[in-house]
Amino acid sequence: MQTTTAKRVRSVRPVGTRAVLAELDGLQDVLALQDMLYKSPLPGQVDVLAAAETVMVVGESASATRAIGARLLELELTAPEVTDSGLVVIDTVYDGDDLADVAELTGLSVDGVIAAHSGQIWTVAFAGFAPGFGYMVGENEALTVPRRSSPRTAVPAGSVALGGQYSAVYPRRSPGGWQLIGRTGARMWDLDRSQPALVRPGDRVQYRAVREVVTAGASEAREPEKEHHTESGLRILNPGAQSLIQDLGRRGYGPLGVSAAGALDRASLRRANRLVGNAASAAAIESVNGGLTVEAVGDQVIAVAGAPATLTVQSPSWVESEEPDGGVQPGARRTVPVAAPFALLDGEVLTVGAPESGFRNYLAIRGGVDVPEVLGSRSADTMSGIGPAPLVIGQTLPIGRDTESTAVGSPELQPDFPGTGVTVLDVVPGPRADWFDQEALDSLCGQEWLVTPQSNRVGMRLDGTPLKRTREGELPSEGTMAGALQIPPAGLPVLFLADHPITGGYPVIGVVRDEHLDLAAQVPIGGRIRFRFVRDSPDFTTTVTKTPEK
Repeated sequence: MQTTTAKRVRSVRPVGTRAVLAELDGLQDVLALQDMLYKSPLPGQVDVLAAAETVMVVGESASATRAIGARLLELELTAPEVTDSGLVVIDTVYDGDDLADVAELTGLSVDGVIAAHSGQIWTVAFAGFAPGFGYMVGENEALTVPRRSSPRTAVPAGSVALGGQYSAVYPRRSPGGWQLIGRTGARMWDLDRSQPALVRPGDRVQYRAVREVVTAGASEAREPEKEHHTESGLRILNPGAQSLIQDLGRRGYGPLGVSAAGALDRASLRRANRLVGNAASAAAIESVNGGLTVEAVGDQVIAVAGAPATLTVQSPSWVESEEPDGGVQPGARRTVPVAAPFALLDGEVLTVGAPESGFRNYLAIRGGVDVPEVLGSRSADTMSGIGPAPLVIGQTLPIGRDTESTAVGSPELQPDFPGTGVTVLDVVPGPRADWFDQEALDSLCGQEWLVTPQSNRVGMRLDGTPLKRTREGELPSEGTMAGALQIPPAGLPVLFLADHPITGGYPVIGVVRDEHLDLAAQVPIGGRIRFRFVRDSPDFTTTVTKTPEK
């Protein structure tokens, strides 16, 4: 007699304090768990990020995440139901630059490759890389091919490609190392649709060979609104190094390849909004390293929080100079405090000086900045191009109605911000700390890491003594999150921030605690960081015992 054991999650690893990584025995188990979590979300579940061999589940709190991890180990996996509904047909012209190479790699003829690709149903296993980029797995492995040894710097939007066991369509022009076998006119990502992604995890897809298609376009970052009459708002006179519209971000779109984005220093955004009587999530201006200059269009109530800096207000009036040499001088000039509400009257100009410490400022205006929402948020995502474009000179921002109090707040005390010293960030080990020996773990926490100029909202690139892996080969792509410390082959850590990619293929040695991400966002270029391991997550890594078949 032969008995079988119900399929279960093999193990669960903590990913910081707000996520867990479920390891499974193959893609079919990944699809099964993903389907179960979509249909019956666990209490406190915020996001589900499936990958080649894992499913990452993000929780709304540390306690909810611990409960999710324990529950995942108890689940019995059931295969997703297969239905005939929802089949997406993608018309494809098979004339890709790598079509002949794929034929040689697979031992098929060119016609054989086309027949194999278009003659089977593909299932979208997970999303990543870019919004609308779905990793599709076929019914067989006849078209499993390696990625190109040298990635292209630019792959056209609409390119149909193969990489490993997957097929995908590039939704926008981007670098890429997959084998190109054709092209399609299907818009894989279109923000003008109610469902922007043409294919979502779990969807079934069939490619259909055609002779010609309309050239595919791509949804790019939206252009700044053209200058027009605004009765009340802020006119940008100088955006500084980079100024962006940010709120608290967009959650729950990881399966579409979209990160949360949002303010990097969430506490400072909330503080600025609280001071002007806004809802905590109202959109504001995030600026870096000073230089932001705005003019009031109509009388406004403003507050600036974040990095302490000199805030100068210039009156629009011009008066005759009382100096002996005569001439004209600007009107009244005053300074206003950080983290306190103040009036910026019609025509007055506010300039944010260079930070005395820290790196980022948040300028909130009563009512919030009124720009169009994209997927429920007004935040700019610099990696995917979703949301409003960076602010430009002459642009006028209209004011919304995102208030929740009839009065403005009292001045608030701000925390200390990073300066020229060393900033200590708490890190939870794993989920892939076992790719490194104790010497590497000690080196991560035993040295000071320099924040390099290559850092941005996607991630902070750090310089120091490289860390060495103890494992050979590459890690299959898996879900990742803000705070992850990814270690590329060169051994220099990258600390992921709000605009990070949804999946990554480099091992994550540790994850900065969520409570320290606001602090990390304020470390300036040239600042120094020291990491400190804390172990406040449960150990879920016990492997589920399998009963052998008899």
